Amino acid sequence: MAVLTYNGISSAGRDRQVATPRRFSLSRFGGRWLSPVALLLLWEAGSRLGLIPERTLAAPSAVFGTLIEMVISGELPSNLLVSFARVAAGLLIGVGLGLGLGLVAGLSRAGELAVDPLMQIKRTIPALALTPLFIVWFGIGETPKVALIAFGTIFPVYLNLYSGIRGVDLRLLDAARSFGLSRWEQIWHVVLPSALPSLLVGLRYALSVSILVLVVAEQINASAGLGYLINNARDFMRTDIIVVCLMVYAILGLGADWLVRTIEARALIWRPSIVEQ
Repeated sequence: MAVLTYNGISSAGRDRQVATPRRFSLSRFGGRWLSPVALLLLWEAGSRLGLIPERTLAAPSAVFGTLIEMVISGELPSNLLVSFARVAAGLLIGVGLGLGLGLVAGLSRAGELAVDPLMQIKRTIPALALTPLFIVWFGIGETPKVALIAFGTIFPVYLNLYSGIRGVDLRLLDAARSFGLSRWEQIWHVVLPSALPSLLVGLRYALSVSILVLVVAEQINASAGLGYLINNARDFMRTDIIVVCLMVYAILGLGADWLVRTIEARALIWRPSIVEQ
């Protein structure tokens, strides 16, 4: 009996290949969630069995119950809005200054000589180390909290924008000149779009830094905010409230990263994807 072949593979062989079942893959069934769920189950079991004292760490069920209570009472939303306002104000100042300084240093040799040495000095100074000095300068109100967040978010935006501008392909600039584009047209149509991916990386990092700095900034005599809740919970040994606030900090960080990724997907739609879906 004749067997048809195609590219060296018989028709019967192709039928066997098609009929071969796919291998089981954990990733298709939410495999990334297995370890977190297992950790929560072990945590709950340890709390139920008394291996983890409540004063040391509350059980996940207790944390979830406390979260519901704080949301219904309005305690968590009101304090979350205060923390969000601090982050927004600090980011507005820090990102704005980072953009301005990055453009000055990246587009001008004189600007680089004037700005970059100061920014490199700033890079070596931890933002949190300035907390005592900011308290002396600005008191213990809202100003030092916002100033710390702004100071911590300047450099990521500046460095990535500066690097993106200086890393523009020279062939693109040569092509722009050959089409008769002026200096400012080259910047607007070639330099800034080419530097946009680097800028978005810097913005993502700045958002993460803002959440980290917020945790410490809200320990400065706060009368509202997530840090205020954590301080009160620490005084009364309420580990469930502490864990709830830490969860909210984590969600804020994930939400900020998702926001930048969404902007990146829309703003860089022209960029080819090198990763298979």
